[in-house]
Amino acid sequence: MKREIVKYGDSVLRSKGKRILEVDEGIRSLVSDMLETMHGANGVGLAAHQVGEALQLTVLDVANVEDRPSTLKLNGEDVQIETVMPLVLLNPKLTLGRETEQGLEGCLSFPEITADIDRAVSVGAIAETLEGDTVNLEATGLLARALQHEVDHLNGILFIDRMSSATKASLSSRLKRLQKETQRGE
Repeated sequence: MKREIVKYGDSVLRSKGKRILEVDEGIRSLVSDMLETMHGANGVGLAAHQVGEALQLTVLDVANVEDRPSTLKLNGEDVQIETVMPLVLLNPKLTLGRETEQGLEGCLSFPEITADIDRAVSVGAIAETLEGDTVNLEATGLLARALQHEVDHLNGILFIDRMSSATKASLSSRLKRLQKETQRGE
């Protein structure tokens, strides 16, 4: 079932997600809904917060993005991105590489707003799967950027928090308008 995507101004986006201790039918159903919602919105990542659930859960799918390639090692083995997508990660923890680069980012919770954001070029992640396994990931490219963006969401951090002050200032009227529209709709 497609869910409504929570927009900037909703307080759930600023909350820290709760750890998932047990995968039950509710979590499986949420994951299914999140995947359908993300794909329906043409997104590459979606955090549970973005559908109103403050949980340490994200889904990612960069398989069909050809202009921003990614690499992935899963438990130390190189894997073809398209063979493991979509990724469902519970309780992820990231380790950021030292090298950073600027790249264009958007967010489904901020319709039609994009900005250049500095992110680590490579990331390591430890997370749990729906099956209860622990996985180690090493990613570069768009997947590394998407992982950082989504794990930020799980900790109540938004991509506007990572913008330069000049960029944020140039977007301030659009951000205020979006925030007011969201709060009016609550």
